Amino acid sequence: MKKDIGIGIRILLVVCALCLAAVLFVPMWRIDLDAPQYPEGLYMLIHPNKLSGNIDIINGLNHYIGMKTLHADDFIEFTVLPYIICFYALLFLAAAIVGNRKFLNIVFILFLVFGIIAMIDFWKWEYNYGHNLNPEAAIKVPGMSYQPPLIGYKQLLNFSAYSMPDIGGWLFLGVGVLGLTCVSLAWRANRKLKQTHRVAIATTAVLIMINLSSCNTSPESIKIGKDNCSFCKMTITDARYGAEIVTKKGKVCKFDDSHCIVSYLKKEIKENEVDEIYFTDFSSDHKLINVKNALLFKSNGLNTPMGGNVAAFSSKESLQNLSGQYKGVEVSWADLNK
Repeated sequence: MKKDIGIGIRILLVVCALCLAAVLFVPMWRIDLDAPQYPEGLYMLIHPNKLSGNIDIINGLNHYIGMKTLHADDFIEFTVLPYIICFYALLFLAAAIVGNRKFLNIVFILFLVFGIIAMIDFWKWEYNYGHNLNPEAAIKVPGMSYQPPLIGYKQLLNFSAYSMPDIGGWLFLGVGVLGLTCVSLAWRANRKLKQTHRVAIATTAVLIMINLSSCNTSPESIKIGKDNCSFCKMTITDARYGAEIVTKKGKVCKFDDSHCIVSYLKKEIKENEVDEIYFTDFSSDHKLINVKNALLFKSNGLNTPMGGNVAAFSSKESLQNLSGQYKGVEVSWADLNK
């Protein structure tokens, strides 16, 4: 199993295991009886495997009112309870070693269920002893029952009965509180981890998008009257003679003339940094066309912005239409870029 609880939680789980082990050696519950004829009071201690205290005196009093006498051998709980406590101590220790949050949750739920069942069993034990009375008892009070309180105070004839957890009971309660603390801390840590993962995933996604956008080698349309030439810094005003370089890192450099793009390639950028080169189509809607597919025509009659006097065409027919108007020659990009 994946270890997803911290060292602090595992230390608390070990403490839980040690507390449960200690329960085996101390009383778990205490019942005190106060009455005028017993100024020092009577008490009974309930251990995981026995009863102790003023058991003989309490049994003598029980005989008079028809209650059964108390003997540890009559309770199967005193036989199995030590093993159950050891089992849960080992479970908490295993949860500390395994370090898995789901396993911790299972252990805590099982312990919580055991605690509820144990209290119900204790209440039923008290109920049976306080209600199932011998009809031949020496002292009979019609409608009277002698069930001690599960916890707290209750008046039984002239006896004041107090029922409270003893050392073992408080240890059990402490284990429950520590167990709940461990579950809560593990849940909060897991929630924080998930939030961190979400942030990391979102950050990664943003970085990927930024990276993809920064590495985008597609051309950008030239905005006439707004974009400036990357070489001469003049505003691009004529859509017919524009050009563009897209670098391998996605940077776009725009130009207003073939002269500027050729000069930029020779002076401002290394050849291995260039990904693609584009020219605007002289005819039609002046879309960008890759220089590999462009037909270039050079003519002094074109009178381009910076004197490059080169126009690009996407089709032979368009080039022929222009060559009929101006004297010039068709050139290759390799010749132009010498």
